[in-house]
Amino acid sequence: MTAQAQAEPGEAAVSGPGTMTFREAIRLALREEMARDEQVFVMGEEVGLFDGSYKVTSGLMDEFGPDRVRDTPISEEAFVGAGIGAAMIGERPVVEIMTLNFLLVAMDQVVNHAAKVGAMFGGEVRVPMVIRTPNGAGNQLTAQHSQSFDGWFAGTPGLKVLAPANPADARSLLKAAIRDDDPVLFIENLPIYKEKGEVDPGDDSIGEIGLAAIAREGSDLSIVSHSFATVRSLQAAEILEREHGYSVEVVDLRSLRPLDVATVADSVVKTNRALCVEEGWPSFGVTSEIAARIQKACFDDLDAPVERVGMAEVPLPYAKPLELAAMPGTDRIVAAAIATLEGAR
Repeated sequence: MTAQAQAEPGEAAVSGPGTMTFREAIRLALREEMARDEQVFVMGEEVGLFDGSYKVTSGLMDEFGPDRVRDTPISEEAFVGAGIGAAMIGERPVVEIMTLNFLLVAMDQVVNHAAKVGAMFGGEVRVPMVIRTPNGAGNQLTAQHSQSFDGWFAGTPGLKVLAPANPADARSLLKAAIRDDDPVLFIENLPIYKEKGEVDPGDDSIGEIGLAAIAREGSDLSIVSHSFATVRSLQAAEILEREHGYSVEVVDLRSLRPLDVATVADSVVKTNRALCVEEGWPSFGVTSEIAARIQKACFDDLDAPVERVGMAEVPLPYAKPLELAAMPGTDRIVAAAIATLEGAR
């Protein structure tokens, strides 16, 4: 498959002092961890000679050589399995999958092996492996290449699932994932690669897995989201304040497993209303789980039913107008927020 989200002209270097794109932040984290620990290596389709399908690994093969930046055949089951084996003998592989959709080919390796080895071997053998992969829609890549299976994998005990929404968190949480002794699925997003944010290259702090963040403070409504849905939610929060006068708090989950219910609950207790947003299908998805957790933790504090916004329950169409109509865009988030705030049903 050819690359669909190439680096922008001039994006190979850091965008500016203290500012970088999401993809640059991931590249920085990879470079730092590979320099720190020679057991860390990258493998995947086109990660080396081609600099990565989305140019995240650009320059790493030149810097670290082909032994530590390994191009693989187009066989996800095979190279994910190879990564598991390498991790079991003490290496720390970072396996790049071109899109989360392709990880379904290696579902058995991820769910039945990577996630279970630690428990089945009584902790004597661990799988310190990271699987990096983008998901999401909006690039007219059709139904088989535009899906968000975050909830599928987050429902698997033994597997940690991270989905940051800004460059600073991407860098610090990827570093944490690489150093973690358990398998970590690190979910990115195609549109989010170009998002820019403040990142201090001199700050080598490591993120905390399993801790949500308040991305924007507010008092009238809590929007709970992750990954690119958080970007959309922040945009919606600005519109709701500017055009409708509502103060909206945005909780960025960052980690789906483990899940920080306490931060979510504290926010909802403060605002008394909750809207859960995701890029995937809401049925049996991340928002279903969050809504259930909120209902249990905050039952006496809710002034309205928990609302949810996600992808339309259809295979995503190719036609751009239909694709946009199916996606959880900012307008849909704003409409759901107003309905929750004003009690319209």
